[in-house]
Amino acid sequence: MRYFDHAATTPPYDEVTRTIAEVMALHYGNPSSLHRLGEESGKLLRRAREVCAGALGVLPGEIVFTSGATESNNMAIKGAALQYVNRGKHLITTVTEHPSVYECCRQLEQWGWEVTFLPVNKEGKVSVEQVDEAIRKDTVLVSVMHVNNETGSVQPVAEIGSLLKEKYPRVLFHVDGVQGFGKIELPIKESGIDLYSLSAHKLRGPKGIGLLYVRDGVTLQPLLAGGGQEEGRRPGTENIPYAVGMSKAIRLAKEGAPERAVHLRLLKDKLIRGIATLPELELNSALEETHGAPHIVHFSYPGMKSEAFLHMLEEEGFLVSTRSACSSKRAEPSRILLAMGKSPEAAAAGIRISLGEEHTEKDIADLLEALNKCVRRVRNLKGER
Repeated sequence: MRYFDHAATTPPYDEVTRTIAEVMALHYGNPSSLHRLGEESGKLLRRAREVCAGALGVLPGEIVFTSGATESNNMAIKGAALQYVNRGKHLITTVTEHPSVYECCRQLEQWGWEVTFLPVNKEGKVSVEQVDEAIRKDTVLVSVMHVNNETGSVQPVAEIGSLLKEKYPRVLFHVDGVQGFGKIELPIKESGIDLYSLSAHKLRGPKGIGLLYVRDGVTLQPLLAGGGQEEGRRPGTENIPYAVGMSKAIRLAKEGAPERAVHLRLLKDKLIRGIATLPELELNSALEETHGAPHIVHFSYPGMKSEAFLHMLEEEGFLVSTRSACSSKRAEPSRILLAMGKSPEAAAAGIRISLGEEHTEKDIADLLEALNKCVRRVRNLKGER
């Protein structure tokens, strides 16, 4: 089987799994303990925080370790909304955000906040002008993801950040960076980002840990009550092995980013041009670098159930997905594709292929051959009817 579902999760680096196992076996002390084992764990945690901060170009004290990007997104949005409620109860996001942002905002609506969900164009993008027009005196936070997890659409987050810092300095800016880090360069400080979410398992690190960058000077209302860990922002005994594993994965992701982006872009170009030769398939991802991430290709087969086509590809030895892993078991049409103006038929028939650095041109050629074979098979089935 060949794995083409990197946007859902990634195979961890061998050295990451080895490091985690070693830390679990040898450094099991609680970093809050005063004895030697505790102090050793504390040193590992500080070093992991420094490495993550260095990769992001921020300060170690601005890094909060979490259980993953879902917690990071909830911490950023709810924490800001609750902390700065005296400024207002209005938030801005987009209709195509990951469920951990979209549903978080929906929940805040139930709690009395007002949320503006910005529409997107046919490429899945919002404009800086849309954000500017939506800002109100009571706006507390803008949350816009860097790269869409389903289609790979890239939002103009740096431009939005510049707008907010120049015209609306009291409005906080949150970015879900999960699908962008290590593939598309985004200087956090220079882009005016106040809050930035990451998840280790999308970077060939372990599942169950992520981080939230919180700009110095920004205060978030803690979502959990407990001890004073993470400077009181996220209580609970720290996950030392996974923090160390994440720091190694994020460092490798940062170091190899330029070469990885070029490699993935070449593979995506070959794949997307091959898909374009099949008239039955409708591309939903953009080829141009300014519009699409280098590792995600999304298409629809209108009239064909996406799950059925997915399993046909699996029979050919290729593992892909139908949409975001968090939404893949839902039967209704994709919220993302509907927002981009796709028909309900196309939105219910999406397939996402997401690439990794281990893939080769031969892998893409073989995948295209499998796609052609599956399409021919469906043609024959329809012809029999």
